[in-house]
Amino acid sequence: MPAFLLFAAAALPAAAPDQPADAAPIVVTGQPLRDLPTASAYDVSTIDRARIDQVPSGRIEDALGDVAGLQLFRRSDSRSANPSADGFTLRALGGNAASRTLVLTDGVPQADPFFGSIPLTALNPGDIGTIRVIHGGGSGAFGAGAVAGTIDMTSAGPDERGLADGTAMVDDRGDTSVTAGIAPRLGNGFAVVSGQWDRGPGFWTTPLGQRVSASARARYESWSLATRAVAQLAPDVELQGRIAAFGDAQTLRFAGANTGISGEDASLRLIGRGAWQFDALVYGQLRNFNSLTLSSSTYLPVDNQRDTPSSGVGGKIEVRPPVGHGQALRLGVDAREVTGYEDEDLYTRGALASHRREGGTNDDIGLYGEHAATLGPVQLTAGARADRWVIRGGEIATTALSGATLTDTAYPTRAGWTGSFRAGALVRAAATIDLRASAYSGMRQPTLNELYRAFTVFPVTTQANPALTNETLRGIEAGFDWHPARAFKLSLTAFDNKVDNAIANITLTPTTQIRQNVPAIHANGTEAAADAHWHTLAFSGSLAWTIARMEAPGQAYDGLRPPQTPRLSASANLTWTPRSGTTLGVTVRHVGVAFEDSLATAALPAATTLGAFATAPIAGPFSAVLRGENLTNVTVVTRNSGGTVDIGPPRTVWAGVRVALR
Repeated sequence: MPAFLLFAAAALPAAAPDQPADAAPIVVTGQPLRDLPTASAYDVSTIDRARIDQVPSGRIEDALGDVAGLQLFRRSDSRSANPSADGFTLRALGGNAASRTLVLTDGVPQADPFFGSIPLTALNPGDIGTIRVIHGGGSGAFGAGAVAGTIDMTSAGPDERGLADGTAMVDDRGDTSVTAGIAPRLGNGFAVVSGQWDRGPGFWTTPLGQRVSASARARYESWSLATRAVAQLAPDVELQGRIAAFGDAQTLRFAGANTGISGEDASLRLIGRGAWQFDALVYGQLRNFNSLTLSSSTYLPVDNQRDTPSSGVGGKIEVRPPVGHGQALRLGVDAREVTGYEDEDLYTRGALASHRREGGTNDDIGLYGEHAATLGPVQLTAGARADRWVIRGGEIATTALSGATLTDTAYPTRAGWTGSFRAGALVRAAATIDLRASAYSGMRQPTLNELYRAFTVFPVTTQANPALTNETLRGIEAGFDWHPARAFKLSLTAFDNKVDNAIANITLTPTTQIRQNVPAIHANGTEAAADAHWHTLAFSGSLAWTIARMEAPGQAYDGLRPPQTPRLSASANLTWTPRSGTTLGVTVRHVGVAFEDSLATAALPAATTLGAFATAPIAGPFSAVLRGENLTNVTVVTRNSGGTVDIGPPRTVWAGVRVALR
């Protein structure tokens, strides 16, 4: 606790430096440094604060669903999915509980240190100002995690959220959701204090025909608290600090099958916007996870992953020296170390039989640089990254109830260097058309979870694999952006991506699978996006069509589609704002057929869902809010394993009140 208090003191807005009496005050922004001028050479999707606020479920993963082709490991959201499996990927590169997409909040990686999944309940949508989804591999800061792309989230400040805001909602099942925040300006800086609390009896994830006496609704309760402060240290230097904590508890499928995750975060970031720009960041993360698994036949305990403490620490230093008109250069170094161990109780016929401990440490230090140049209508960019990676301290040990050691295997340290690159070009071919093309590569280490942790989602057991090697990506893409009018934009991108040594769950028997390096997952396809505004109407849509295959000559899964990967996904949103403060919106989402397993035998049928949002002023700062999820009550199969099926949220209607003080 003293360390957190010291951090909080450092993060509070400092007194502004002395200024002449008639000088205009310098107001800090809390924003990162601007992108290099050639960032538009890459396929980028942007989700603004208004859209984040209007998604049918009010959850951050729902907002990200606007980007077709961006998928979670499973089709369920964070209310009913195991939090250790909330990993994102892009471009049909294969469903994976670990995120193949780098997720950043104010420059800080969000991946869980042990699992590599993203703690969705820790990401309060009310705190987010803008989300940028960069498709394809990256070579910039923390680029070692950007195999499929990057989700870059920036926090909202007082200009976006006002002095105070809050929303209270209840749905037709009795679930409740409360969010609140204040964002006062303090001198030349500001502070934001916010929180969120969701809870409820949940819905049935087990279809009616498969329910038994032990079946239970997906009960959930989650909360998050965060404090962020921004202070001016010099006319062109600002300090950004953040402290956050969260907790999430769920019941999955059976009564007593409880899962939980919790965490604490702290970060400090120093931004310089002078002639020599710089970005210095340091952060620390603590996490813990627990999960009790019950047998699907006896409903007795099978294993109790009772304690999984893990930590992530890291930072970066980036400088941008002045290099002349029409050019930009950034050079940097980043580092991340993750450590975690799981303590697990194993049961036989419901009786405690033994204990198991597994885990280790992964390190990564990256050196990167990127140069951009504008030559008339042509913009060029090229960057490279070198990663020194280390896998060390790996151990899997089992002990008897007496304390006697049954097995104890320590795995040797592995280390090496991996290089990656990114290059792109944009040509303003006409006043209304931009042509772009890029090529890139990337790398991802296996997570501690993939290396050392076995788990069971009855009746299927997934084995760990301490011999897993790094995933590496190579990809190319080309496309155009057509903007014939200020209120209309159409984008089209064709891509070809290949991940070598892709980590996937490979079926061995009907009840056993193992994590293995698939020789390659090869995906090529097309992505399209459109945005249009006409008076009070606004439309946005996206579509992804991808042909993806696993390449593993001689293996049973060679040539088959990767698990959890649809060929077609699409999203469309239409909003009508007849007057200030009143908005009506509908969202349609479609996801095509996918398969649960590597042998493409367990189908996840296609599904099309309809959602809605409405808000209208009541009086003063108060507004009424309505949300609707899956209004046509479509059955969305989220898991199909060993004959057992899980389904997503049924029709859900929310009503509530919002307050906003400017």
